[in-house]
Amino acid sequence: MLVSATEMLKKAKAGHYAVGQFNINNLEWTKAILLTAQECNSPVILGVSEGAGKYMGGYDVVMGMVNGLIKDQNITVPVAVHLDHGSYEHCYKCIEAGFPSIMFDGSHYSIEENIAKTTELVAAAHEKGISIEAEVGSIGGEEDGVIGMGECANPDECKKIADLGVDFLAAGIGNIHGKYPANWAGLQFDVLDAIQQQTGDLPLVLHGGTGIPDDMIKKAISLGVAKINVNTECQLVFAEATRKYIEAGKDLEGKGFDPRKLLAPGFDAIKAKVKEKMELFGSVGQA
Repeated sequence: MLVSATEMLKKAKAGHYAVGQFNINNLEWTKAILLTAQECNSPVILGVSEGAGKYMGGYDVVMGMVNGLIKDQNITVPVAVHLDHGSYEHCYKCIEAGFPSIMFDGSHYSIEENIAKTTELVAAAHEKGISIEAEVGSIGGEEDGVIGMGECANPDECKKIADLGVDFLAAGIGNIHGKYPANWAGLQFDVLDAIQQQTGDLPLVLHGGTGIPDDMIKKAISLGVAKINVNTECQLVFAEATRKYIEAGKDLEGKGFDPRKLLAPGFDAIKAKVKEKMELFGSVGQA
């Protein structure tokens, strides 16, 4: 069932587990994640970056596909569709398209401009019952052209944004998007702890969940992280499974070239990875 992310994340923070946001890229991705969430009886957030939204044909297409899958596959667990790293303009486009949740990434603006734009978007989203995530301190790596160095957020700035009425907050604590380099310093838990002390019960979000060691994930959850974003890891296992299928020459056997057969190993690989993450995050059985 389609819902905003507010209640599922409040429940997750109170219950000391996290809900996974798994970014979607096409039908296979979306169906694999939804079926796994249903099988695991877990709430789930489908992340849609601006680039992925464009690739899939537009935000209306995304919502049509998700709503259709929820109905036809009988998905009863809570599902939020969430704009990931949204610009000011695209937040409004997603509100119009019926997204139940959006993220405004104002981290590249000055704190004053970030506050002004966030305030406006909080009002626009809440008027329609839509949940909204904001970001303080850019997340390292690259996310659809927005590049951040993985700096840590200022806890006082986090409080300023939290006080605007956002439903959950992404704060940089040394995490990055994509693959982590060998010399990565790890998550800065002292910063996370200081942010939680300033923001109270507000659910916190960990971006760049791929490649963070399991013990760090669990510690982050214990310090108030209630939403963890996973994207690169699903892409890597999908690519690996598809490559093995072709390298084994299976696309040349019978009707192995049929896209339904060609994409099946990647589909199964995404399901396995999502299940693994839901178990790690503690969201299994929490729907």
